[in-house]
Parts: sequence; C-alpha cells; structure tokens
Amino acid sequence: MDPILRREIILDHYQNPHGHGLVDEDGYIKINTNNESCIDNLDIMYKIVDDVIQDIRFDGDACAISTSATSIMISSLIGKTRKEAALILEEYEKMLNEENYDSEVLGELNVYEDIYKQPNRKKCALLPFESLRRILK
Repeated sequence: MDPILRREIILDHYQNPHGHGLVDEDGYIKINTNNESCIDNLDIMYKIVDDVIQDIRFDGDACAISTSATSIMISSLIGKTRKEAALILEEYEKMLNEENYDSEVLGELNVYEDIYKQPNRKKCALLPFESLRRILK
C-alpha cells in the first residue's frame, strides 16, 4: 500500500473515528481492553442480534494506532456474522505476525501490513481485536 495513502487512512480514522461514544441501551455487551505498557484503555460495546454484529461503539484513551485500528475494525465488522468476524480476526493476526494472509478479507485493515517493523506498535494495532476475541468465545 502506498505510504501516503496508508498515513491518510490512519489519520482520518484517528481524527474522525467510527463508532466513537458509548451508548446507554440494552442489548450491548461491554468489554474493557487495555495495554499495560502505555495509555491505551478502551471500553468497547458490541450489539449482536441473530449472530450478526449490528453495532460497535467505543470510548477511552488511546494512541493513534489503537484508535484508528478500533475505527477500522468497526467499519470492517458491522453487518458481519460471528463466523465472518472470526475470519477477519484470523487473517488480521496472520498479517501482523508476518504470516501468509488473505488481504482481500481485510480491506482497510491492510494499512497495518507493515506494523511489524515497529514491534511496540503491534500491541496497539491488536488492542481492539482483543475485545473481539472475547466476544467470539
């Protein structure tokens, strides 16, 4: 991916994150996820109806990578089934671990394809997906 485009996508999702702001409604499952080695601490709420992710909301303090990864994750998962979400999670982890992965499955999440070059940022990119892993169990 073009580095300039990658930067623009990450900055846009950081400055204008999708799903930002928690709601006080029934039907949501709330999970806290944090990175003990930095400021990242997010509450993420999932609304799943008939095995389909209807909505995801978040709030908290996080760096640009965690915030943008959360926003892109939200865009990628709304309308997906648990099975589809599990596939996205699997391919995303493969990408971050420098394994062979299906880039077609990831869409905008491909902006983190080079995050392995900054090992300390990998955990930031994975943070929102930790909540997804817990939801899928």
